[in-house]
Amino acid sequence: MRAEGRVLRGVVLALALGGLAAPILAGLWETTRAGFGVLPAIGAHSFSFDPWRQLLALPGFATSLRLTLWAGFVATALALVLSTGFCALVHGRMRPSAGARLLAPLLATPHAAMAIGVAFLIAPTGWFARLFSPWLTGWQVPPDLFTLHDPWGGALILGLLVKEVPFLLLVMLAALGQLPVARQMAAGRALGYGRGLVWAKVIVPQMWPLIRLPVLIVLAFSLSVVDMAILLGPSNPPTLAVAVTRWFTSPDTRLILPASAAASLQTVLVAVAIGGFWLAQKAVAWLGRWWLRRGGRGVSAEPWIMVASGGAMVLLAVGFAALVALALWSVAWRWPFPASLPESWSLKVWANPAGGWARAAGETLLIGAASTALALGLAIGWLEADDRARRGTAAWAGVLIVLPLLVPQIGFLYGLNVVFLRVGFSAGHGTVIWAHLLFTFPYVMIALAAPWRALDRRLLDTAAALGAAPWRRLWAVKLPMLLAPILAAAAIGFGVSVAQYLPTLFLGAGRIGTLTTEAVALASGSDRRVVGVYAVLQAALPFAAYAGALVLPAILHRNRIGLSGRANV
Repeated sequence: MRAEGRVLRGVVLALALGGLAAPILAGLWETTRAGFGVLPAIGAHSFSFDPWRQLLALPGFATSLRLTLWAGFVATALALVLSTGFCALVHGRMRPSAGARLLAPLLATPHAAMAIGVAFLIAPTGWFARLFSPWLTGWQVPPDLFTLHDPWGGALILGLLVKEVPFLLLVMLAALGQLPVARQMAAGRALGYGRGLVWAKVIVPQMWPLIRLPVLIVLAFSLSVVDMAILLGPSNPPTLAVAVTRWFTSPDTRLILPASAAASLQTVLVAVAIGGFWLAQKAVAWLGRWWLRRGGRGVSAEPWIMVASGGAMVLLAVGFAALVALALWSVAWRWPFPASLPESWSLKVWANPAGGWARAAGETLLIGAASTALALGLAIGWLEADDRARRGTAAWAGVLIVLPLLVPQIGFLYGLNVVFLRVGFSAGHGTVIWAHLLFTFPYVMIALAAPWRALDRRLLDTAAALGAAPWRRLWAVKLPMLLAPILAAAAIGFGVSVAQYLPTLFLGAGRIGTLTTEAVALASGSDRRVVGVYAVLQAALPFAAYAGALVLPAILHRNRIGLSGRANV
């Protein structure tokens, strides 16, 4: 069996390396070559620093770089602080399962849909201004305020926080479930320490190793996000990732070389940020040890926990209000300012699928289902191969899994498109599904790995004693027992696919329009009712997948104790 496991493991790793790691590395290589002037497609063959000189000379480059660093670091730091404070407040009062159910709508909503909802809230003509006008603000007409696309990136930071805080909360609640928090809190309080100090000195240092990777993923995303930055961020100049996207898609081919240099810079920027984060972690650990040695009791941290948890609750409220705003605009017909609610309602846009949303929804379903199925098959094959080989996932393989989440998409997708065209893969559904697979697989693998390895091995040993071969044990024992986590992982992967903007834009060459690409394109100047329909559909598809992942196991296992939670007698 071990020999068979080693063969299966080799096949799966070869598929992962060839289908996932190799395209990313090849895309990075091609983008880097173009960044140094080597791009045969436009007649540039020699190594040169001219693209970098052109990049530095482009108007607004320095401002774009500053905005990227500001928004990325501030959003990540605030999300970490607010999430930690909220967990310190609610731990022991809320079970992780209850927290997961509360956060599910916000987690399932793609970034672009949430950004559109936040824009519907905070725009000068948004719902917040309408709710408080004119009785509080005195506004009879929309105010002339920079609430969207502000030059300081405030709206972008708000949008990032609305998505990142729920993600980090879920990660932290799961991590805290692995620690004896209640016993340690009781011991600390018995020694006279305030709740906040026990949390800061005892709980957080133990929780940190369990949440470090998700925090790095949040940092990499915040520094390189494109769709949310288009919808909420400064527009002229925009953040660096948005500027690079504009240069790559510009009809002026002279911008390709400086755009490639900027894409390489974006990758270096994220790598340096991760390295700086690692150094900051070391410095904080040293300061923490010094702080611990000083001792000190009291409740000095209590007010900060209350402020942080209050900020997190405000962000959660903003997220839910954004979803409500999307739904309202999708059925509103006449909604003059400053009315708090629409004066008339209509399903006219919903009743006209030929207007474009039906085709976009179909493309989204097709690409999402295909990429999720491939990711799920590869993840199951990987984990089954590890089981049969009696080996865990190697460190280098773990890096391979998370590589697409840490490398900025803009840093390799253009180069990947060049590689595909060079080997004869024209832009279409196949290349888009492959590009989506690069990002769905890591999430599916991460979501499925822990439940798979936690399966009671005695069940498999019993099946083997009864004569079941390895493949039969997989189909008759493992997969039925793990149906709920498999469906949950599939729902997560599908939601990740629905949210993809740049992979569809670059690898589809503008020929494939999903709900995400169409919503981002329409949001800049289209009717809010149409945008609302696209955004609601974009949020509804992943939410339906999550709902199915919860309902189907309960239906299929309704007569099995331990799988459905009850038994029919």
